Amino acid sequence: MKIVVAAFSHETNSFSPVPTTIDRFGIGAGPYYGAAARAAFEKTGMPMAAFIRLAEASGATVTTPVAARCSPSAPVDAHAYDTICGAILDAVRQGCDAALLDLHGAMIAEPTDDGEGTLLARIRAIAPDLPIGVALDFHTNLTEAMVGNATVAVGYRTYPHLDMYEAGERAGRLLLDALAGRVRPVMEWGNAPMLPHTLKQDTGDEPMRGLMALAAEAEREPGILAVTMFAGFPLADTREAGLSVLVVADGDRARARAVRDRLLAAAWAARAGLVHHPRPLADQVAEARRLAEGDGRPGPVLLIDHADNCNSGGTLDAMSVVAEAIRQGLTDVAVAPVCDPGAVAELTAAGVGARRTVDIGGKMAAPTLTEQPQPLRLAGRVGAIADGMLTVTGPVFTGTALNMGPSVRFDADCGVQIVVTSRRIEPYDLAVFRALGIEPAGKRFLVLKSRIQYKPTFLPIARAVVECDGVGVASSDYSLFRFRRLRRPIYPIDPDARFRSA
Repeated sequence: MKIVVAAFSHETNSFSPVPTTIDRFGIGAGPYYGAAARAAFEKTGMPMAAFIRLAEASGATVTTPVAARCSPSAPVDAHAYDTICGAILDAVRQGCDAALLDLHGAMIAEPTDDGEGTLLARIRAIAPDLPIGVALDFHTNLTEAMVGNATVAVGYRTYPHLDMYEAGERAGRLLLDALAGRVRPVMEWGNAPMLPHTLKQDTGDEPMRGLMALAAEAEREPGILAVTMFAGFPLADTREAGLSVLVVADGDRARARAVRDRLLAAAWAARAGLVHHPRPLADQVAEARRLAEGDGRPGPVLLIDHADNCNSGGTLDAMSVVAEAIRQGLTDVAVAPVCDPGAVAELTAAGVGARRTVDIGGKMAAPTLTEQPQPLRLAGRVGAIADGMLTVTGPVFTGTALNMGPSVRFDADCGVQIVVTSRRIEPYDLAVFRALGIEPAGKRFLVLKSRIQYKPTFLPIARAVVECDGVGVASSDYSLFRFRRLRRPIYPIDPDARFRSA
């Protein structure tokens, strides 16, 4: 038996100005192909690693045509999309008995608003009866094309994403069971007209925690093989963006539909708890300052610059939160990461120890925002220079490589140290600071360009957390964006939206 195992993952922010070209996949040199794809992922905590292990344990021969992952950004350009899809399609054309695909579920590309659904439909056109198992991200915006062209599909259950490997195991085992005739999977899905704010989707907090518990409970019912509740990715401006439910049953569509409808109704009832209410940034920074005083507990106060996190498509160069922290006199502050290749080049040329006055950030225009990011002019000293190559050792995206690109630590005279990078990366790991000589646990304040994914790594060292509503294309303030393709009415953009389950 021959099984094609591949990965193609991109979460698209329709409002991001960051282009998604083929070189942005991988760690800067494009996708991995063939043996390199396997080597890059087989020892990680990703779904593709689980697929490889399960397929080979079943006695199958595994072929890995491509592994392509990219931080969220603008729609994938046509060349990148067609090239990566083409590698998977060519592998299917060469003959196989099944395919296991590590996808995202919120990909938009220049040729299609439904990157995953279109890819699966193209596979079906080549091999109409091919068994296909799919692992999807928690932020999937589910579509009929995704469900209708897969044999089985399941998604992550956690955000921050701590069960990516397990999602691959669940999808892989279901497909192998179907191939062996042990189950007859059928899938039913549906969505509700609600667009949960990403900042409120933490599966460790209510109401998401309770909703995920309901999904797990439903999965234990007789005849139910898998249940996934997807919170959706709201900044992918497509018709189906938002919360959805996918149920895999053993031959019983009626039972699957009943579970689907029950869970969608529960999510709709909890909708008010999935809305983020922005506050003035000045108040949030002042709160962080108060939290740093008082009882003398160790650890930094985290200021979460969630509107500019790259894992939601941010430019990673918006400086509003840093500027406000400086304005209010916060000191002993470390910031990471700020992407500014020009500043890195200037400071690297100056060398460690050199004094410079430099404009940091605010270089990438964000046409979709009414308030444009602005550079922050700072005087200070070059504190350290590094190549920016890291391997994640923490619990999120474990074992994967991070490439910050050439990077610099700038020690501003105002008491702020900034990790300035040449590439956009999410701060998954303490090494983002340590690679430039900063011990994050020893700082009074950390400004993190993240939203939720920082939590498993940084909460253990933190004294307190303040979510900061800065400027950026990853904002949780829907009023900043002009949605054009989203189905309407939808809650909370349309407070009077109604939902009636099937």
